[in-house]
Amino acid sequence: MPQNLLDFDLDGLTAWFTELGEKPFRARQVFHWMHQSGVADFAQMTDIAKSLREKLQQQAVVQAPAISYAHTSADGTRKWLFDVGVANGIETVFIPEEDRGTLCVSSQVGCALECTFCSTGRQGFNRNLTVAEIIGQLWVAHHSLKTEPNRTTGEVSDRPVTNVVMMGMGEPLANFENVVTALGIMLDDHAYGLSRRRVTVSTSGLVPAMDRLAERCPVALAVSLHAPNDALRDQIVPINKKYPLRELMAACRRYLVHAPRDFITFEYVMLAGVNDQPEHARQLIELTRDVPCKFNLIPFNPFPDSGYEKPRAESMRVFRQILQDAGLVVTTRKTRGDDIDAACGQLAGKVADKSGRVMKRMHKEAA
Repeated sequence: MPQNLLDFDLDGLTAWFTELGEKPFRARQVFHWMHQSGVADFAQMTDIAKSLREKLQQQAVVQAPAISYAHTSADGTRKWLFDVGVANGIETVFIPEEDRGTLCVSSQVGCALECTFCSTGRQGFNRNLTVAEIIGQLWVAHHSLKTEPNRTTGEVSDRPVTNVVMMGMGEPLANFENVVTALGIMLDDHAYGLSRRRVTVSTSGLVPAMDRLAERCPVALAVSLHAPNDALRDQIVPINKKYPLRELMAACRRYLVHAPRDFITFEYVMLAGVNDQPEHARQLIELTRDVPCKFNLIPFNPFPDSGYEKPRAESMRVFRQILQDAGLVVTTRKTRGDDIDAACGQLAGKVADKSGRVMKRMHKEAA
C-alpha cells in the first residue's frame, strides 16, 4: 500500500526519504510542494529529479480525505464533510472574519467523552483520525480558499487560514500523538508557519495529556469547562468524574508555565436553567481565582432531541456582567454557520459507532 506523505512531519518525511536512499533536502522540497503549494501530483514537482518522481509515484501518495460535500452559510462560514471511509465522515468549519480566518478541525470520528450537550458525543465513537486526515483538513481548506475572495474584505489572500482551533469532532488529547504531529506541521515554517498563539487545542480536561502537551507542543489552550462545581460537571461533562475540577485547575496552572499565551481560555456552553444562573457565575469566580484566564460564553446551539434549550439573552447578560464585575475578561461567542449546522456543538458528521454508547443510550431512553 502506498505511503501517504501527509502522515509525516518534516522529521518523519526526512527519515522516510533516508530509507529510500535519498538526501534530506529532497524531503524538504517535497514537503514544500505538498503544504505550501498544495501539489499532490509528483509529476508537477518540477525541481525534483525525474527518477525520484517516478519512485514516489510507485511508492507514495499525497492524499487528503475526500470531500463528500461543502456548504457555505449566509454569513460566509464554510463547512466540509470529509469521507474517512467505512460509512464515517468528519466535519470541518472555516469562519472568515475581517482580520482573521479560523479553521475548526476535527481529531476523531465521533467522541467517546459523551458530554451531554454535544451533538458529536451523542453519535458515539469510531476511531482516531490519522495525521493525514487531521492535517488534510487544513490542506484542503488552505489551498481551496486561496483562490477565493474573502466574503468580508473581498480580497484574495495567500494565507486565508490564519488561526486553527482543534475544536471540531472529538477530544484532541485523546488522539495525542497524531494531533501533536499535525500541530507540528501547522507550526512548521516549511509548511503553514502558524504561530503557537494562533493554534488552539481544546480539551474537556484530560489532565495527564495536558501535561504532556505542555512539554511536547505548547500551543494556546482552551478548556471546555461548562460547570462551576463537581456535582454539575459530573453530570454534563462525565470525564470530570476521573479528573475533577481541583485537579483540572492545577493542570491549568502548570500549563501556563509553558503556554504561548499568559491565560487559559475557559469555554462555557450556557444551558438554560442548568448552568446559567447568577450563583453559577459566582462559583466560577471562586473556582478560577488562581488561574489567569478569560471566559468564552457560548449560547447552546440546539440540535434534535438534545434535551437542552438556549439561554435567554437576559440570563447571558447578567451572567457575563457578574464575571466582568469581578475583573474577568469575558467574550460571548457569536453564533456562526448555524443555518448549515456548523455552529459550536452542532458538528455531527457520520459515525459508525463502535463504542456501543449510542445503543445503550437508546435502550436507556426507551426504558
